[in-house]
Amino acid sequence: MKVIILAAGYAVRLRPLTLTTPKPLLPIGGRKLIDRILERLAGTKEIDSIYVVSNHKFFKNFEEWAKSSPHSGKISLIDDGTLTNETRLGAIRDLELSIKTKHINDDLLVIAGDNLFHLDLKDFLKFAKKHGNGVSIALYDVGSLEAAKRFGVVGIDKDRRVVDFEEKPRAPRSALISTGIYYFPKDKVSGIIKYAEHEAANLDAPGYYIKWLSANDKVYGFSFSEKWYDIGDIESYKKADEEYAKKKESKRNGST
Repeated sequence: MKVIILAAGYAVRLRPLTLTTPKPLLPIGGRKLIDRILERLAGTKEIDSIYVVSNHKFFKNFEEWAKSSPHSGKISLIDDGTLTNETRLGAIRDLELSIKTKHINDDLLVIAGDNLFHLDLKDFLKFAKKHGNGVSIALYDVGSLEAAKRFGVVGIDKDRRVVDFEEKPRAPRSALISTGIYYFPKDKVSGIIKYAEHEAANLDAPGYYIKWLSANDKVYGFSFSEKWYDIGDIESYKKADEEYAKKKESKRNGST
């Protein structure tokens, strides 16, 4: 199984923090956000390659990070060639580039590089393989309709199949949202390329593809209750950083 971590965004809402540092390399409680993602991947034996797609502006930052990563043997970096937020490829084009460049023809786990989560990925992958006739996405209840307005809101039926998907709706029907964790069985990976080649708009957020896919194929939703954080702006970043710092301090005090 291959993994693609989407890390080519410019995170304009986190400026000035992200003027010189990409969001996935920002520290959360003393550890880089992307390292916390890799920590969640560590127990998944099926993974043989991890691809991190970056923009050109921050590519050297990721090169420096990868050199010291304990996962460096599995990590390959991909430069999407862009230098500004205005010229960004968007998540779907970055996926297309990664799949083509690395000739990916395998089961594929895609994770947005600003995801901070406690989900046990083994549980998600077990669900995804059980529903191997379709794509699977990880879902989280953000607790309120107001909060859901900032995300892709999902509706599922009794069989966990996605029957409704709205990207950042003004009037959400529920608080169940897509978290930016996606599993594509091997035979569904080529569909990403076909969509990218034929769809001129809506290539920035993966949710637009999931919305289209759920209307044309099988997409299943796995709901989890473990903590998930949205690192979307400076306020949410500081909150997550403080919570992780407190956990770190609590562990230190508990061990002395």
